[in-house]
Amino acid sequence: MKKLLLTPLALCALLAPAHAQTTKPNTVPPSQTVPQTEQGTGLNHVGTEIPVAKYYEGGQDAMYAFIAKELKYPLLAKRNRMQGRCIISFTLNPDGNIQGLRIVKQVGGGTGEEAARVVRLLKFKKPEYPILTSLPIDFKLGVTGSNALEN
Repeated sequence: MKKLLLTPLALCALLAPAHAQTTKPNTVPPSQTVPQTEQGTGLNHVGTEIPVAKYYEGGQDAMYAFIAKELKYPLLAKRNRMQGRCIISFTLNPDGNIQGLRIVKQVGGGTGEEAARVVRLLKFKKPEYPILTSLPIDFKLGVTGSNALEN
């Protein structure tokens, strides 16, 4: 009876490594990779279209330029080298005002609160109907020390 139980297990153990060696890794050719911009505090949304950005004067590029200019890296997050993406959700009303703003995702160290503060500063055009949307805001420390702690 023990031989019957060990035989299928032994076959599985022998076949599994052979299968793992024959599969190809999921790779993307270098010609198909999207270059990503290096920024300190701000955004890295190459190729990502944010639908609510069409209601911002100047479009998405102008909106993220404004966010990058106004965004201040929270001292606690900078001190602890916290980096990542915050997501702020809100409703854009037909009168152009923001309502129901909430932090969906944050990195910590005050990044969510700072992202929410900057989103409150955005001035949108009036849409025809209310739009429930979310806005990603990246916090990334510069490699060159542009966001180094001030002493």
